[in-house]
Amino acid sequence: MARRDEFQVATERAKRRHKRIPSAITAHYDPISGRVVVGLSSDLEVTFFPGSVQGLENATASQLEPIEITPSGFGLHFPKLDADVYLPTLLEGVFGSKRWMAAQLGTLGGRSKSVAKAVASRNNGRLGGRPKKMAVNHKPRV
Repeated sequence: MARRDEFQVATERAKRRHKRIPSAITAHYDPISGRVVVGLSSDLEVTFFPGSVQGLENATASQLEPIEITPSGFGLHFPKLDADVYLPTLLEGVFGSKRWMAAQLGTLGGRSKSVAKAVASRNNGRLGGRPKKMAVNHKPRV
């Protein structure tokens, strides 16, 4: 259990964070735009596509309502998905874990079409394409 002085330190840290970072006051899913809309304590509204956020990427419209706001105002909870979004990192442009975000970027990079990529692919094709994978023969040890 936390000691009284630890509790005081944590309370002061939370007060400083609330002064620096806007918190969520309202949150709902807008089916017309296909976005989650978050009203902030700074009188701004932030919207994002659920497909861009880890845990929400495969959600249907019916799974995105209701949205619960944590008591601190820094978290959004989607009960039908059992998914949570931390608002401060979302505001910084972080939509998931490092590993998840890297996978998303890799997918985008693989789909990109550029002149350089087309030339490299054509040249690789002239050389016979990707090398064939060789089957590895494992001999049983006696």
